[in-house]
Amino acid sequence: MAQYGDDEGFRRNTGGRVLVLLLPWLMIMAGVVFDLFTPETYRASPLFAAAPLLAAPFYTWRGTVIAMVASVLTVLGLNIYNGTVGQVPPATEVLTVLTVSIVALYINRVLRRSGERLASARVIAEAAQLAVLPEPAERIGGLQVAARYEAAQADAFIGGDLYAVQDTAFGVRLVVGDVRGKGLDAVATVAVLLGAFREVADEESSLERIAQRLERALAREHSRAHGLDEVEGFTTAVLAEIPHDGSCVRIVNRGHPPPIVLYADGVLDMLEPSQDALPLGMGDLAHWPDRADEAPFPPGATLLLYTDGLSEARDHHGTFYDPRARLGGRLFPGPEDLLDAVVADVRRHTGGGLTDDMALLAVGRPGVRQPVRRRTMPVVS
Repeated sequence: MAQYGDDEGFRRNTGGRVLVLLLPWLMIMAGVVFDLFTPETYRASPLFAAAPLLAAPFYTWRGTVIAMVASVLTVLGLNIYNGTVGQVPPATEVLTVLTVSIVALYINRVLRRSGERLASARVIAEAAQLAVLPEPAERIGGLQVAARYEAAQADAFIGGDLYAVQDTAFGVRLVVGDVRGKGLDAVATVAVLLGAFREVADEESSLERIAQRLERALAREHSRAHGLDEVEGFTTAVLAEIPHDGSCVRIVNRGHPPPIVLYADGVLDMLEPSQDALPLGMGDLAHWPDRADEAPFPPGATLLLYTDGLSEARDHHGTFYDPRARLGGRLFPGPEDLLDAVVADVRRHTGGGLTDDMALLAVGRPGVRQPVRRRTMPVVS
């Protein structure tokens, strides 16, 4: 998904990295010039000492050693050239550069070990994400599927957003949700909900019954919790079902941003629920039967489900990202292309950063384009 803004940022980052890698050698060259073209009383030792220090954070151990040796040998060479070998100030200069170089080697070693530990933590986080939130297959039940998890915090891989797709006897069923809160408690709730969904999606005949089973699973989890989560824990979620005949898409929305259907001719529908409902985990506050809504899902259409990291992404003026305005009228070859475009567009809108995690799930129905018949109606269960 090459975008101009991304390419420009990549070129800037590459140029900056090259400059950083050249700095130790520029310091040595500057020291040589300074030493040769200034009076003997002026010493260039700070420039020579800076070279290995600049190399330490960015070079390998071997590269830092090379920068150290180059600095020390350059100082010795200049002393020989100037005929000052054996004098106290030049000897002190050599000793200073050597001492600073040894410190630079120590810094390099510490940073390398810290980097190895961070890399290990990243591997563990990635493994945990794959275990809790595995990547769905590209084709499920005859539908094209793509998913994406964009973490707001750099180097963070797991959080409170969730998604899952499952082929069942009743059709392809999906869930996208957003757990209140962050950290390990949120991840634990994600694991509970996904485990419950994978079990009940094959068993229950309707989305309404799946929602009720997830509500009970979350209630059991909260009963084991303590403090704030025991009282206020909740999860916004959307459940969707696409029958195998592809005739429609059914939606149960529990306080979540509305899904979007993008038709093959560029028309876009926001699938607003026919009645509002509380998020999962808030059944003690109020209770009413869940009610599914139904919308057309013709060949060439794509269903997009997302968390509020998309709909609440803001630009520098505080304006929310509007998927209806940003995506309407655009054509996408497939779900993966849609998600690539959405992620790039959100980052342009926000100036490159996210304030909240963003989970995206897109499901496309292959086939010849059909006329769009847009109407959302409640389904009586």
